[in-house]
Parts: sequence; structure tokens; C-alpha cells
Amino acid sequence: MADIGIVIVDHGSRLEPSNRMLEELASLFARRFSGRYSVVEPAHMEIAEPSIATAFDRCVKRGVKRVVVCPFFLGPGKHWTQDIPRLTAEAATKHPEVTYHVTPTLGIDDLILDLLNKRIEHCVGCEYDCEQCRGTLRAGK
Repeated sequence: MADIGIVIVDHGSRLEPSNRMLEELASLFARRFSGRYSVVEPAHMEIAEPSIATAFDRCVKRGVKRVVVCPFFLGPGKHWTQDIPRLTAEAATKHPEVTYHVTPTLGIDDLILDLLNKRIEHCVGCEYDCEQCRGTLRAGK
């Protein structure tokens, strides 16, 4: 089971709560899929730590022989086609015994459609006046 390490990578943010959300997501993923993957690390493509290189190193230190980098991005833009593969390849140069693979982005999927509907239904159910949006530019009259 420790042969595969999972790195879940987002863009990275100057806003610490955004970075912590990815760390929480990685932790929840690790717990939910602990029977499949014993090594799961969060990473930020830029701006914040842990970086892809740091997460890759952590996976290798925990004994993995393959690192699967999973971008937490919706579409296949420049970060998926260029930046994340380049940063992953650079991180891998320190570990020639380890192979890696970058998965596709989240993309269009029935689960994404369900999630979009869940967000919309929440707003509708709160009559567009929930604690998260009240008094912000996200809600207007």
C-alpha cells in the first residue's frame, strides 16, 4: 500500500484559510481512502508551502515508489499542461528510483454537476441570505 503516494495540488493562495482548506481536503481524502493509499500529501503549485517538491519529498521519505499528483483544478489550462508537470518532473529528479504521474484535472463529471447543484440549492434554500454571503459583494439586492 505504501508503494503509491498521492499529492493533491491546488494553486496556492496568499489567503491562509484557502491553503488550510486544501490541507483539510487532503486529510479527509487520506482518511476516506486509507485502505487504498497510506500516503497522501497536500501541495500548492506556488505562493505557499508545502510545494510540490516538498510534498514529493515527503512521499518518498514515507517509502513510496510512485507518486500520483492530482491537480485540484477544474479545467486543463496552463497549470495542468505545463506548470504542474514541470514542477513534478523537477521534484522527481532528486529521486530517480521513483516514478510519477500527473492525473487529469477534475473536469466535467456528474459529481461536479451534483456539487454545483448542491451549492445552488443551498443558496435557494437560504433565500439567498446565508451567513457566508450576508454583507459581502457575493449577494446583492
